[in-house]
Amino acid sequence: MRDTPTIPEGDYALRILFLLLSLAVAAHAQLTVRKLPADMAQKIDQVAEQALQQTGVPSASLAIVRDGQIEYTQAYGQARLMPAEAAQPRMRYSVGSISKQFTAAAILLLEQQGRLSIDDPVSKYLPDLTRASEVTVRMLLSHTSGYQDYWPEDYLMPPMSEPTTAEHILDVWGKKSLDFEPGTKWQYSNTNFVIAGRIVEIVSGEPLMRFLEEHIFHPLDMEQVWNSDWTKLGDTDAEGYIRYALGPPRPAPKEGRGWMFAAGELAMPAYDLAQWDISLMDRSLLAAKSYNEMFASVMLKDGTSSHYGLGLFIQNLSGHLELEHSGEVSGFVSENMVFPDDKVSITVLTNQDASRAASLIGRALAPLLLGMTSQTPSATEAQALQLFESFQDGKIDRSLFTPWCNAYFDAQAMQDFESSLAPLGTPSSVRQIAEELRGGMTFRAFRVEFPHSSRVLMITTYTMPDGKLEQYLVIPAS
Repeated sequence: MRDTPTIPEGDYALRILFLLLSLAVAAHAQLTVRKLPADMAQKIDQVAEQALQQTGVPSASLAIVRDGQIEYTQAYGQARLMPAEAAQPRMRYSVGSISKQFTAAAILLLEQQGRLSIDDPVSKYLPDLTRASEVTVRMLLSHTSGYQDYWPEDYLMPPMSEPTTAEHILDVWGKKSLDFEPGTKWQYSNTNFVIAGRIVEIVSGEPLMRFLEEHIFHPLDMEQVWNSDWTKLGDTDAEGYIRYALGPPRPAPKEGRGWMFAAGELAMPAYDLAQWDISLMDRSLLAAKSYNEMFASVMLKDGTSSHYGLGLFIQNLSGHLELEHSGEVSGFVSENMVFPDDKVSITVLTNQDASRAASLIGRALAPLLLGMTSQTPSATEAQALQLFESFQDGKIDRSLFTPWCNAYFDAQAMQDFESSLAPLGTPSSVRQIAEELRGGMTFRAFRVEFPHSSRVLMITTYTMPDGKLEQYLVIPAS
């Protein structure tokens, strides 16, 4: 045991300083967790390191939850490039749009307190917005309102380098004509959550960040959460980078204060986000009714599913319920995947914008942590494999495809599919790694591996509501 330094009794200020430093060291140490078996930890490290190598992203920080507990945190690469500083699990990264589920939780907490209903019209709180009497709070939180997105781009536009306010965003984008009739379509829009954040402030009578700290972060011991909308991350945190084409990573410009409010303002270590994930699995913070509302895919007016709940994508990964969201702000991309029934979650934070490293890592780790490699293939996996082998033989059942997809598979396409795929032999595995709704169809992605080969391919499909395939593409996985 190491001795504790002796401090003179009368030196009160020094004693307080020593206590604060000790608490800071203890907090940072707490963020490093190593409970996984060595072989699994090694596989996780390999996936993360390979993704950074493939993409050129400077660093990644991850947290793994199994059996409802944080069992592994690790960081890879360089959190800062000049001067070089290795990434550490204690470092904070901006999590971008993952912030939206916290805004949704704040609304649900206010509903629990009887201070609002998620089916209230927006006009009850912000009557000057476009068709506010027809748009509900639920539509805001599920991206079914029709309000136009104020920031769909993957880069920082010049006006966004200057400070703004939520009121300005709503005056410009919240008063435009709606992109569609409320409740009839799903379309991602940051504007929805700026409106929701203002509603939290109007109803609670306090700033959104203070409400989140009091009712979510403090109860869950999320001690390192940072409002990066208000103040840039510090020198002990990761720095965000941008890359132009294949050029070197360069420090990313910072958004002006106010642009990320309620839609992407939070930064934290992966450890803290994993603690939130555990609360989702255990349903420990909100009332049961609130979780039921948050996790239920909102239905559109025509009866189709949006595949989005309140601040969360609701997906199915080979039979496993998945609550998922990614996030991106200038210099950072994040991925958070929660499998509540399996008590598993994967948090990946990276420090380069417009990159796919976080998603690559998360999607590669999910099958490993869910034990999916030995499972019986799902119906979609079986169909993807059967079609793959049909293309290898140069013969397909065209009744399975839409007219447009059949047109795509002309004589030249069929010849190229057969000549390039047949030499690879029968795949050793075809695993579904993604599923989401887009354009009225179901998008799926599959990872294809081969015995005795490092070759990995990806199959991407779009399936119409009647089951016919609108797309079946085979591409290199990297």
